[in-house]
Amino acid sequence: MTDPAKASDSNASVEKPSVSVVMGSDSDLPKMKACLKALEEFDIPFEVDVISAHRTPDRAHEFATQAQPRGIKVIIAAAAGAAHLAGVVASLTTLPVIGVPISSSALHGVDALHATVQMPPGVPVATVGVDASKNAAILAAQILAIADSNLRGKLEAYKSSMAEAVLEKSKKLKQTLGSQ
Repeated sequence: MTDPAKASDSNASVEKPSVSVVMGSDSDLPKMKACLKALEEFDIPFEVDVISAHRTPDRAHEFATQAQPRGIKVIIAAAAGAAHLAGVVASLTTLPVIGVPISSSALHGVDALHATVQMPPGVPVATVGVDASKNAAILAAQILAIADSNLRGKLEAYKSSMAEAVLEKSKKLKQTLGSQ
């Protein structure tokens, strides 16, 4: 798989990827950077590519049907507008597919959200919020952590650090306001 604009070639080439991140267009890359960064921070090997459900349907079909045999365990699919990429991929594989609706139009991503989340029975796509690519990476990590205690420990530490940050902000706020 290619890596749009040298997204994270170092991680993608280190070991066999377990997560595949696909985007409907390379213009989605800026909004997917948080996803790629989070995958790197959790040391999850991944690949990145551009695949259009509408402009390259044969390629989308090949990707989806060959992902599992290639060792992919989770697919993250991002798209804007009609945003059918995640649904098309999910219809062709039994792997978990996480959809990331991308904002790009006058509808501010609501069109992409509806297209990604409104799947027919039997074709689930786990959908995160509009432009919430970091959450897609965290969800992928949680799925993989079911069978990886090391990754589970990293997730526990991450969530603990988030809680500590909130408590620290609470303390500072109370100090600023002069209350306990």
